[in-house]
Amino acid sequence: MVSVSDDVGSVPSSLRFFGKDVILYRGKSGIAAMLDAYCPHMGTHMGLNTTSYVALDGRQVQGDALTCPYHGWRFGPDGRCVHIPYSDTIPKAAKVKAWHIVERYGAIFVWHDPEVQAPDIDLPDLPQWDDAAWIRWDFDRLGTLATHPIEIIDNMADVHHLNPMHGAKVLYFRTEIEGMRYSQIQGGGHRTLAEDSGLLETVTTYHGPGVLVSEQNGIARATQLICHTPVEDGVVQVWHGLMVRGNHDIAVESDRAQAREAQKRAKIAFVQDFEIWGKKLPAIHAMVVPGDGPFGAGRIWYKQFYNPRVEASTIQDRANGTYTVRKFPQILGARSQENAVEDA
Repeated sequence: MVSVSDDVGSVPSSLRFFGKDVILYRGKSGIAAMLDAYCPHMGTHMGLNTTSYVALDGRQVQGDALTCPYHGWRFGPDGRCVHIPYSDTIPKAAKVKAWHIVERYGAIFVWHDPEVQAPDIDLPDLPQWDDAAWIRWDFDRLGTLATHPIEIIDNMADVHHLNPMHGAKVLYFRTEIEGMRYSQIQGGGHRTLAEDSGLLETVTTYHGPGVLVSEQNGIARATQLICHTPVEDGVVQVWHGLMVRGNHDIAVESDRAQAREAQKRAKIAFVQDFEIWGKKLPAIHAMVVPGDGPFGAGRIWYKQFYNPRVEASTIQDRANGTYTVRKFPQILGARSQENAVEDA
């Protein structure tokens, strides 16, 4: 994810992701485009300008093309130069990188691949987005966090933070890894999300390295989306949203009020983790002890996104499987401990 849809308009947004400066804008057609920021003519950043008459007159975007404020060169959404005001000759090299983006679920998602190959995983299918009984999320823009994304993904295996961090009394917990998806299945009490109502059950899945969807059943049925995208090495930008199923087939205002309150609680629970990640040392080599959870399998799974695609299947074969933590001394009840199996 690189932006909330509502944040993208005809005034270009200058952003930075994956160590690259980029510009995100919406043309006359209404379709969003993301281009590298620097004009190939003389290296001008085409978004960080407020004093040129291109900017003052609101001509940064003309039709579906982005205009350089220095000399007026225009670049279409495919990155190719389509107009030079003073020349009929447009060099073949007059182009910038156009990023592959998809707009869905109220957000802009980008495909990032240094090997420049086509996407090999799709965004998750969320049919509830178009269900009138569900109240869509209004994203929490949480800004940047000084951590490597692997520290966030470690959370998937970390059953033993749930009690001290979230007041959770876990009844069952396992993780499942298959290909490019990494899931956590758990249930139990949760002081923030379930209050005194009893059981909160969640099925949480990473679809690739930066898009998390959590299907939740507790006080209400809900779908949580957490996205974290690298800005630099060791810095990510984070968004959070919660979609809630109302009590009516077509949501009414009371359902919307319930959904807004549920998202506030979900954000509070997530920020409990967020605070830790932003103030800790990197766990490059964590001091893992028996019973800690399948951190190693999760980190092997993650390697596929930082290595050539040709190696992905080999890495997946090492990580694929179901992992159930063996001991939860201060968390699980006796019945669940008897049924728990040893780490795979």
